[in-house]
Amino acid sequence: MQGHSDAGGVVEQLEEYFWQRCAPEEVLRFNSDLLLDYRARRPIITFDEDHLVDYAPEELTLSLAHDELGGAFLLLSGYEPDFRWDEFIDTVLLLVHEFEVSVTVWTHAIPMPVPHTRPISMTVSGSRDELIEARSVWRPKTKLSASAGHVLEYRLHSLGEEVVGLALLVPHYLANTEYPAALSAALDGLMEATGLILATDEVREQTRLFHAQVDSQIAESEESLEMVRTLERRYDAYMEDRTVRSPLIGEDGTIPTAEQLGSELERFLAERQRDANDGGRPES
Repeated sequence: MQGHSDAGGVVEQLEEYFWQRCAPEEVLRFNSDLLLDYRARRPIITFDEDHLVDYAPEELTLSLAHDELGGAFLLLSGYEPDFRWDEFIDTVLLLVHEFEVSVTVWTHAIPMPVPHTRPISMTVSGSRDELIEARSVWRPKTKLSASAGHVLEYRLHSLGEEVVGLALLVPHYLANTEYPAALSAALDGLMEATGLILATDEVREQTRLFHAQVDSQIAESEESLEMVRTLERRYDAYMEDRTVRSPLIGEDGTIPTAEQLGSELERFLAERQRDANDGGRPES
């Protein structure tokens, strides 16, 4: 849901990604007249010379979507409600029960003093202890202004439902950009939390090109170079003792693509078949 902390435009990019690649079909639409503060977030309308067209108020919908292998999942997307949080969250809890949702995952991003030259890290919350242990690199104890996502996670966890919150830690100097590396990290986190298979090759290529542009701009300023070096030293010192990693996470902080997983499975099955054949032969 848009409206909360979205450093690097992660939530906006995720929504666009899902609508372009996962063919969502609307299941229900929440009543904006009850949930949205129109004066705080005025909808856009176009004045075309002598008349008004293209009135587009914000929407909050639940849709049925599918991953790259046809796996079904529900997508809650749109604005964060301004009003009636309890009623809205009660409705979502009923939908989780009605559709027998196995795990609920929500994502947001916050600006942090970290370098773009290192993998995007995250804070993981919720009920999946193994994922928190493997992925959560920053675990503060602090009071913060709650979002509807926070409260939904709190309610789900209190009811014993599977829920995961992914808070991506985005370089503060890139927080106001549309940062593809943050989208890539969010997709990796979603796949690890849900088991969905999502295409990431294009996003990773966009990340590579974006980083090349950032590196070029930073290289023009000695002050910027020193800032990044300082962030790198602090980041590396902080991460030095974090040796526990998920077996799916590569050295660059990403998880394998669907193609890589398929190739690894084929190799594993071939080795199993070869071992079985060798086991049936007499020793020489």
